[in-house]
Amino acid sequence: MIAREWALEFAREWIDAWNSHDLDRILSHYTDDVEVSSPLVVERLNKPDGVVKGKDAVREYWRPSMSLEPPLEFELLDVLVGVDQITLYYRSAGRRVVGETLSIDPSGKATRGIVQWSATDDKE
Repeated sequence: MIAREWALEFAREWIDAWNSHDLDRILSHYTDDVEVSSPLVVERLNKPDGVVKGKDAVREYWRPSMSLEPPLEFELLDVLVGVDQITLYYRSAGRRVVGETLSIDPSGKATRGIVQWSATDDKE
């Protein structure tokens, strides 16, 4: 079971890393063989399965997000804790609510990330 305190610390550092726009700092939270599944993969890369595998591929997928205008900024809303997963709820670009479930290995790195977007347009 993932400790609540660890999950909160991980989540805060993860959000801070994204808000720093430092790709190496962001990727430090992930294993080399990480797998990311996201609706943005479908949109940005035209991959119907929505999956990017491996840290190098994820780096290239995320690289354009580091120079968005206005700058990308996340706001942490909540953290859910499971046995070997955490789910981060946060507001993303355009104030969209996102749920991101990260599978965490014994070393504290994410091996898989599954992103889900809010189905509503409520951005308040």
